[in-house]
Amino acid sequence: MRGQAEPAGSSKTGFDFTTLTERERYKLMIGTIIPRPIALVTTVDEEGRINAAPFSFFNCLSADPPILALGVENNPDMSFKHTGHNIRMTEVFTVNIVSFAIAEAMHVCAAKYPQGVDELQQAGLTALPGVKVTSPYIAEAPAAFECRRHVTLELGRSRQIIMGEIVYAHYQPGVVDDRLHVDPARIDAIARLGGDFCSTIRDRFEMVTPKL
Repeated sequence: MRGQAEPAGSSKTGFDFTTLTERERYKLMIGTIIPRPIALVTTVDEEGRINAAPFSFFNCLSADPPILALGVENNPDMSFKHTGHNIRMTEVFTVNIVSFAIAEAMHVCAAKYPQGVDELQQAGLTALPGVKVTSPYIAEAPAAFECRRHVTLELGRSRQIIMGEIVYAHYQPGVVDDRLHVDPARIDAIARLGGDFCSTIRDRFEMVTPKL
């Protein structure tokens, strides 16, 4: 084990991230920062061909403006993967929330298909036309956010952080009530853990913020 003893009085094991390999840092981070929501991102290329790929380096960052972020890794030769390329060329993408019902279909989309193969067709999912963007949304997803690229941060040559501004949202019937409260049971989202493991959000508890 690469861990090291911490100062006297601490029973924890420490890791100096400046001395670890990229793979070692990755294993510690994805095993610790859990659960991570999964975005099944749909894009189109310059010819209008659909691509779908899941990302667990994903979260919301701001409500004003409404911004979410994706961590998109490049290929080993540092060329863009399909999602990164398509967003760069079209400036739009759609984030589809992954429910337990479409978990296996999401997993099918994670395979490395050649350019031009429609992952949604391979997974048996239905693409519906976007309202404000050219990228489609997935009919079977409980919720989907149409996004325009807001800004891209280049982290070295290996990864981009793509921030998107949400311009339209789709929800399945019954997910949102008149007060705009979203029912987590109807979203029934899954989350990514370390390795090949995922989890559900079916065990929940409430914690009300203290009032001072």
